[in-house]
Amino acid sequence: MKVAGKVIAVTGAGNGMGREITLNLLHKGAKVIGLDINLEGLKKTQELAGEKGQNMKFMQLDITNREAVEKAATDAVNLFGAVDGLINNAGIIQDFVPVSQMEYRAIERVMNINFYGTLYMVKSFLPHLLTRPQAHIVNVASMGAFTPVPGQTFYGASKAAVRALTEGLMGELMDTNVEVSEVFPGAIATNIQAHSGIKNAPNIENVSEEELKKHNTLPRDAAEILVRGMEAGKWKIIIGKDCKQMDLMMRIAPKFTMKKMAAAMKKVYHI
Repeated sequence: MKVAGKVIAVTGAGNGMGREITLNLLHKGAKVIGLDINLEGLKKTQELAGEKGQNMKFMQLDITNREAVEKAATDAVNLFGAVDGLINNAGIIQDFVPVSQMEYRAIERVMNINFYGTLYMVKSFLPHLLTRPQAHIVNVASMGAFTPVPGQTFYGASKAAVRALTEGLMGELMDTNVEVSEVFPGAIATNIQAHSGIKNAPNIENVSEEELKKHNTLPRDAAEILVRGMEAGKWKIIIGKDCKQMDLMMRIAPKFTMKKMAAAMKKVYHI
């Protein structure tokens, strides 16, 4: 689905990759409904859009609140008269601790935002999307959905659930007007650790792009890959050399790859 002239709702639009997806869509001629729990972040995204910001509307939303999401879906349609696309980008990671040390409240928070938030958005927007001549749902999973990462087990579980949900949707909607894509980002240069409430999270705002690019994909580059894949109708969109490498390694040598990942996490985070 070409995004020009379409109305697309984006979660997590107030920072990081969600902000860059929003700016990319606006640049390509789409109208965007930005959704985020951070209202000031949404205002900043609109400000950064410049003149294109007139084609952006936004709503503060806690995607873990099912009733609020259902209302937001109705309100979103009223803002522009229709919604043609949904990009479920909002998500958090967990503290870098093993399963035995993770409290249930923290586990539930990760699952509620990453999985149930995505589920609520899909369930709430899908009836309207099915009425459109052409529509598209994009769910952002993670490299962690297929690569076990010690210390991020529940994050990986939540994203694996998003993957299963998305692939089930693909099968159910295959003969409809609604296309479905799943996205697997590797390491993206955002402040997701700080926004997730991780202890001693690094702040990348003062780090140069050249330094960030050594080990991460820049958010604007990730957004371009995502939107380009969406427009091309790709069902699987992989972002980053690291993610492509892990995807291949988990196919050809899964046990070896898991051992290498475990050793790396033990060295860095003492997991």
